[in-house]
Amino acid sequence: MRALVEAARAPDYPAEIVGVLSNKADAEGLAFARAAGIPTAVRTLRDYADKEAADAAIEAVLRAWGAQLVCLAGFMRILSPGFVERWRGRILNIHPSLLPLHRGLHTHAQALADGVAEHGCTVHFVTPGMDEGPPILQARVPVLPGDTVETLSERVLAEEHRIYPRALAMVARGEVAFN
Repeated sequence: MRALVEAARAPDYPAEIVGVLSNKADAEGLAFARAAGIPTAVRTLRDYADKEAADAAIEAVLRAWGAQLVCLAGFMRILSPGFVERWRGRILNIHPSLLPLHRGLHTHAQALADGVAEHGCTVHFVTPGMDEGPPILQARVPVLPGDTVETLSERVLAEEHRIYPRALAMVARGEVAFN
């Protein structure tokens, strides 16, 4: 999220960050966004009758902000199929693996356990299935001898910060679209 905010500060960047929403009130990104003068909101699942009601509350915030795209960054909850369909082609996510490999959680441990020679990250369009949407951009990093989850994670995170702003810019300019 910070990388997106920093990129959007450039006068020629094709997207504006209109708000930061979290499902966790103590998310570090909220404090960062507030300090940057960006509106924030929190909508937690436990405050609503069900996932659809929580997602409707999220959608109300997004509409109030005038959001046209949604960029997930550390949002660790699967959105309802109805929400995803209403925002079809306008929700992006960053995932720490070279999708379709290593979906879900603990991707660095999965990569090391599988003995792959390279790992990386993927910015993709969100679909109702977990980590199944079409990729927009990927970055690869070598898996080095002696790598740990921590060392591999650091290299992948650096690439996430590099490619997510690029991918958002590509979508905002219309260079890439969900078909």
